[in-house]
Amino acid sequence: MKKKVRVMATGVFDLLHAGHLFYLQQSKSLGDELVVVVANDKTVKEQKHIPIIPHDLRRKLVEALKPVDKAVIGDPEDKFKVVEDLRPDIITLGYDQFRSHDLGEKLAERGIKVKIVRLPRYEDYDLNGTRKIIQKIADRMAAKETLVHRNKETDG
Repeated sequence: MKKKVRVMATGVFDLLHAGHLFYLQQSKSLGDELVVVVANDKTVKEQKHIPIIPHDLRRKLVEALKPVDKAVIGDPEDKFKVVEDLRPDIITLGYDQFRSHDLGEKLAERGIKVKIVRLPRYEDYDLNGTRKIIQKIADRMAAKETLVHRNKETDG
C-alpha cells in the first residue's frame, strides 16, 4: 500500500481571503492530506500585528475549507514542535513567508527531513491580502464619513 503524502501549510489566516484559499488549494494538490498550522495569537502579536480574529476561531474557519483535512494551532513557545509531532512529507510556504533555506536548516538541526515548497503569489483579485482588505475598509469608512460630513453641511 502506498504511503499517504502529508502536506503541511502554515499561516495566520486572519481575515480569510482568496490568496489564502489559493495557497491551501495549491498545498493540497501536492499530496493526499493537508494539515494546516494556524499561528497562535501570541506568535502573531510578536511577529506581525494584533490579530482581529482569535486563533481558536481562525482554526475552525480554516478547517472548514474544502482543501483542509485538519487544522491545528501552533505552539506559542516552539514553532517547530508541531512539525515534529505531525511529521509532514512536504511543508508549503506562501510567497511572503519566511525564507525556506532558514526553515530547512532549523528543521535539519532537529533531525527532521522534509521537502519545502514555496508557492507563487495569487494575483487574480485585488483583495488577495489581509492588509489590502483592511485598507479598502478604511478607505470606504473615510469616504462614508466625508459623505456624511458633506450631507450635514448641506442640510444644516
